[in-house]
Amino acid sequence: MLRLGNKYSHLVHNVGCGCHSPEIQRASRRLEEFSRRGVLFGMAATALTVALPPAEAATAAGSPAKTLFSHARLFDSVAGTIIDNAQVLVVDNLIAEIDLTQAPPPQDATVVDCRNGVIIPGLIDAHWHTIFAAVPLNLLLGADSGIVFAASTAEAGRTLMRGFTTVRDLGGPVFSFKQAIDSGLIPGPRIFPSGAMITTSGGHGDLRLPNEIPREGGRLSGSELLGGAAIADGIGELQLRIREQLLQGASQIKLVGGGGVSSPRSPLDMITFSEEELRAAVGVVSDWNTYIAVHAYTPGAVQRALAAGATCIEHAHLVDEETAIMLAEKGAWLSTQPFLTMADAASQSGSGIERAQQIFAGTPKIYQYARKHGIKTAWGSDVLFSPELTPRQNIMLTHLSNWFSNAEVLQMATSGNAQLLGLSGLRTPYPGKLGVIEKGALADLVVVKGNPIENLALIENPQESFALIMKDGRVHKNLL
Repeated sequence: MLRLGNKYSHLVHNVGCGCHSPEIQRASRRLEEFSRRGVLFGMAATALTVALPPAEAATAAGSPAKTLFSHARLFDSVAGTIIDNAQVLVVDNLIAEIDLTQAPPPQDATVVDCRNGVIIPGLIDAHWHTIFAAVPLNLLLGADSGIVFAASTAEAGRTLMRGFTTVRDLGGPVFSFKQAIDSGLIPGPRIFPSGAMITTSGGHGDLRLPNEIPREGGRLSGSELLGGAAIADGIGELQLRIREQLLQGASQIKLVGGGGVSSPRSPLDMITFSEEELRAAVGVVSDWNTYIAVHAYTPGAVQRALAAGATCIEHAHLVDEETAIMLAEKGAWLSTQPFLTMADAASQSGSGIERAQQIFAGTPKIYQYARKHGIKTAWGSDVLFSPELTPRQNIMLTHLSNWFSNAEVLQMATSGNAQLLGLSGLRTPYPGKLGVIEKGALADLVVVKGNPIENLALIENPQESFALIMKDGRVHKNLL
């Protein structure tokens, strides 16, 4: 539940009564500033949720909801194998039992006949942008936050219907949006939020307009006010911006270590933070018992991040073998994307097209290095600024079959990505096991018509292939 800070919560009654003291006026102005970042969206979510019955209201008071999935096959996401003739009992939001004896269902359970379909854990996208995925960049920069959050609300529901029950959000004003999903106000995946991506002046994510340069004192740009980016120059400012995201509930921090594809004025070869600054950043997140994910493409940017103690590198498409070996030796995670053609990056234009082509050329190499040197590898789609591209999220996953077996692909998008999420430690927003089908795990399940281990293409057509989608014990889709 979203709560006003102590500084303002005691003023709510007076505001409602129409009082106009200077303190009230200052609080009101502060709330207006919060609204630009989408916080009032979360306040509305919380208020409306009070009037909405929880999922458990459908059952008798004090009686846990029980769902038995019968006549099923299970994908063991740890072993990478299929278990036949299984039953799964879900009680409330947890998997309570895995039964291979076809025992009769509990009398008070709702029985779902899976018709020999394969149950897989809910899919996890380790590099998603909940707010920015389906909003074109020109609309994002020019529109008010209302249309941005409206478009993102629709996309969150579609993301869940593609079978993605969890995403790691790596940059965007997602804190209050996450609260709306968690409260049940809108459908969508679980979100591990980073908050604003933290960059330097001129770095990837610095999308300031010409009239916002030069920066005057502490004045924030439009993208910073929205909460999409935080520009930090110097150790003190960097530490401040990191702590601000953690204060708002970040489960990990997204730090920009170099140039990017979608930032037109930040070339791929540039490096942002110094090693000293990166070490200071790692120190802050270590104090908060979580980790930093560093956006970096080139050998120099990746090596600097690793030398500073970063435990997760995003992208790395342009690294050489020496850098790949360093990744393996450090035991760091590589979270990367199988970008292959412009069909995977159709939202790019101008210089972004040329940069995207460099990424396409580097994609096979980074996956070959990952296999050769045993790098811990996670998968994410990193779809940005395009409602036409977001439906390719599932296709981006099946691209992995160019280097991995079908079972390995599904393992990476379930139990593998869940291990990466585990780096958040005590900062996790969802205590419990994700990415596995086992007793005590969170009940995020997808029933597939057919066997995706034999035919991975089933994943590409979730509308037809996914017969049932359950998240946190609640059924969101059921064709059975």
